[in-house]
Amino acid sequence: MPLLRVNLSSLYKENDMRWNYKPTPNKAIVTNLKERLGVDTVIATLLAQRKIDTFDAAKTYFRPHFDQLHDPFLMQDMDKAVLRLLNAITQQESIMVFGDYDVDGTTSVAMVSHFLQQHGVSVMSYIPDRYDEGYGVSKKGIDAAKNANISCMIVLDCGVKAIDLIDYANSLEIDVIVCDHHNPSKKLPNALAVLDPKRNDCAYPYKDLCGCGVGFKLLQGIVQKQGKQPDVLLPYLDFLVVAIAADIVPITGENRALAFMGLQQLNTTPRPGLKVLLRDKTGGQLISDVVFGMAPRINAAGRIKHGLYAVELLLSSTEEEAAKIAETIEVFNTSRRSLDQEITEEALTQIEANNETNKASTVLYAPHWHKGVIGIVASRLIETYYRPTLVFTQSDKGILAASARSVRGFDVYAAIEACSEHIIQFGGHKYAAGVTLKEHNYQAFKLAFEQYVKKTLTLEQKEPVLEVDVELPFDAITPKMLRILKQMEPFGPENRSPVFFAENVIDNGNAKLVGRNNDHIKARLLQGNSPPIDAIGFGLGNKLELLKKGKPFKIAYTLEENHWQGNVAIQLRLKDIQLASFL
Repeated sequence: MPLLRVNLSSLYKENDMRWNYKPTPNKAIVTNLKERLGVDTVIATLLAQRKIDTFDAAKTYFRPHFDQLHDPFLMQDMDKAVLRLLNAITQQESIMVFGDYDVDGTTSVAMVSHFLQQHGVSVMSYIPDRYDEGYGVSKKGIDAAKNANISCMIVLDCGVKAIDLIDYANSLEIDVIVCDHHNPSKKLPNALAVLDPKRNDCAYPYKDLCGCGVGFKLLQGIVQKQGKQPDVLLPYLDFLVVAIAADIVPITGENRALAFMGLQQLNTTPRPGLKVLLRDKTGGQLISDVVFGMAPRINAAGRIKHGLYAVELLLSSTEEEAAKIAETIEVFNTSRRSLDQEITEEALTQIEANNETNKASTVLYAPHWHKGVIGIVASRLIETYYRPTLVFTQSDKGILAASARSVRGFDVYAAIEACSEHIIQFGGHKYAAGVTLKEHNYQAFKLAFEQYVKKTLTLEQKEPVLEVDVELPFDAITPKMLRILKQMEPFGPENRSPVFFAENVIDNGNAKLVGRNNDHIKARLLQGNSPPIDAIGFGLGNKLELLKKGKPFKIAYTLEENHWQGNVAIQLRLKDIQLASFL
């Protein structure tokens, strides 16, 4: 069957979006914030919606710093891990630093390896081969440690479920320290220390660290025991902000403080391996630049070839060295994009051919699909068929592996767990997971997963939702407001860039399609007697005719600065457009 040629950049069905207007917060809280902070009603409303309802809470929010970090020794087993590593540093032991092959794992390995090397420790950095060893702690990695006479392993961004393999390491007299952030099983591995804020017996107050974040808390614990101030770890925060951004963890609490300081580090004194990946951008890098610019390139190494390329890039000591490795990784990234396009097209064709367009879930399999991109493909498919999705490929003889992705509000991890009788192993989060099963169990799993999703997926979870914060008419948009909005960065999950709406908007008659595939809209919009304002709508090309009708419409948008030929102007980034009659 020939491939279905589709324009992947315009798959998302924006016209199917449901706008969810956030509730109006308590009026007394908004008024108090206005008076205490000297801001307008819109800003005060945005803060209250984010549960920032006092002057002190606002001060903490707008001024993230090291003092906002929690004591690392609140984390279960931290004392054991720090004591073991301080002893290793004193004795100048050799240590294996083992991590997953994605961005979170490779940045973790680079960060901890560099820290230990600065303490005179001989480090063996190890990333498992996605295809030869699979996800997580591997027997091959443990054997490599034993062959190198290593008696201590630090396992990052994985390991909390590696019960048998850590028992194997123990049998070889290798001490294992696990730094993970995934959901553990009821039974924990018998490691020397298991650092994971999601442990049921862990009193650590912030549960949403990424794997690199848990590794950073380990380093913080070490320097604290050494009697040093935590700001000696500032140079490592560029590693950490890349992991926070790429792993899509909430930008709240401790993560927000770490991300804020990490972006400062990334924008002022980035290490060579990250500097070569930075976009040439006025005003500095944002979380979104890391997510869409840097992370896919770092990830491409482990997806297409081997994650050690990414570690070598991150640990480069000069820009010349980093540039050479980055050039190789860019080749991998180009290959990744091509595979992503090809497999997504095949998957869409398979859905149509199997008459599965109206199912509650998407579960697909083809033996030749590239294991390194099936997670990306699962996300792409959700853009077209908005439902929980698993994409399987052949992992070994008789063994299939899948990447799972979910939709807003639906716990795909729990759904997979409900089908565990058909599975060899699984792990992950609420919105992303990995599954391994025997090939002959594929159809039984697919049926069980579909039945579970069909029974539990709510009506609200069946359509994409755009969260809209507050109304902002054009005449209320000012440079001061934009300056305050920029102080609310970094934006990301649970601290999203505010989405405003405006009604009775019209186009000045010059709206047009732009972009390589004409899938974006560029327009100049009018509302009442306010001056016209430029707007760009990425992926909204299918809305052009709506603008051309000459009727008023409403828009959902974010505010941004547009830098062009040395000039700076406020611009609207359109999120959706709907006819005003739909109000």
